[in-house]
Amino acid sequence: MPQTPVSSAVSEPTDHPLSGFVVAIDGPSGSGKSSVSKQVARTLGYAYLDTGAMYRALTWWCLDRHVDLDDPAAVAAAAEDFPLDIGTDPDAPHVLVGGADVAEAIRETRISTSVSKVATVIPVRELLRLLQRQLISKAGAARGGVVVEGRDITTVVAPDASVRILLTASEEARLARRSRELHGDADETSVSATRAQIVDRDRLDSTVSVFTVAADGVTTVDTSELDFDGSVRAVLHIVAAARA
Repeated sequence: MPQTPVSSAVSEPTDHPLSGFVVAIDGPSGSGKSSVSKQVARTLGYAYLDTGAMYRALTWWCLDRHVDLDDPAAVAAAAEDFPLDIGTDPDAPHVLVGGADVAEAIRETRISTSVSKVATVIPVRELLRLLQRQLISKAGAARGGVVVEGRDITTVVAPDASVRILLTASEEARLARRSRELHGDADETSVSATRAQIVDRDRLDSTVSVFTVAADGVTTVDTSELDFDGSVRAVLHIVAAARA
């Protein structure tokens, strides 16, 4: 069954107040945002929202409809009719577009290399920002808290979050992680194949969002020398301190 278009799902053209304990995690590609955020949500029993998946799903929708991604007006128009349904269960975060399960499709290389063209369209960012605040509030109220991750989360989408964290890592560490994720290895060839995708995407995204330097009130967690469990513990420590 088709979902309600995003423009109709946004109930009010104003900021929706947040509910529950909100943990906002920002950071560059390959910093571990998604995997760490998801595990933190599981540990706390909170909901989980991947806002990056929303931009990826919209990119899939645009490509499926043969929208010219180099035409910002066409992309913005497509966003108005974007029939998205995204889940907030950290154990099963579904992503449906028009009823189609695109959770795996939005991770394909063609999406990764195109998503910045969609994510840098200002009207699209504002429309999705409003929807993201609604989703955060609804999920936070239902489960007592929510971990939300993605670009602009700590500064634009949820500057009023209970905890705001910039999860970062050296370029070398980020490239190695994403290389293992995409190619199963972090050898020189695999890292080289990954470099352009990571560096170019961060460069393009940085034209509309700041995610490399922590804003006032945002705590930086550098995961360069941390393994996955260590990264999760570091975030949980910050959350525990804020809740004390």
